[in-house]
Amino acid sequence: MEVKMQEPEFTETKSKEATVPEINNQTGTITKVPASAPQDEWLKYGEQISRFLATLPEYLGAFFNQYKQPLISIGLIVGAIVAVKVLLAILDALNDIPLVAPTFELIGIGYSAWFVYRYLLKASTRKELTSEITTLKSQVVGKIPEA
Repeated sequence: MEVKMQEPEFTETKSKEATVPEINNQTGTITKVPASAPQDEWLKYGEQISRFLATLPEYLGAFFNQYKQPLISIGLIVGAIVAVKVLLAILDALNDIPLVAPTFELIGIGYSAWFVYRYLLKASTRKELTSEITTLKSQVVGKIPEA
């Protein structure tokens, strides 16, 4: 019993480059080559992107109108965090300058001493401070203080 191995058959195919000269066989005429599949896919993606970008302002407007209050709150929180970081960076930079840190400490100690002398030593000035704090709190919260 004899086993024969099959040999693969090869057929010769022509590439597209070989057929391109056949398209323009007449002198003086230019024939358009049909668009290939990758170009059609790019055109399809481009149309989808342009449709998305055309409707994007409507989507963003509706989203902002629906979530206006939470977006404003988040924006204020992020802005406050950024402001605190900038303030701390400025204070850290000022702290590196010689004689500035001790000067700020002296100013803080002096203001604290004045505040204690002005508002905390006597009972009448403590009542005045309490009324000022109550007034400020009512202005911030929006309630009228009860007498």
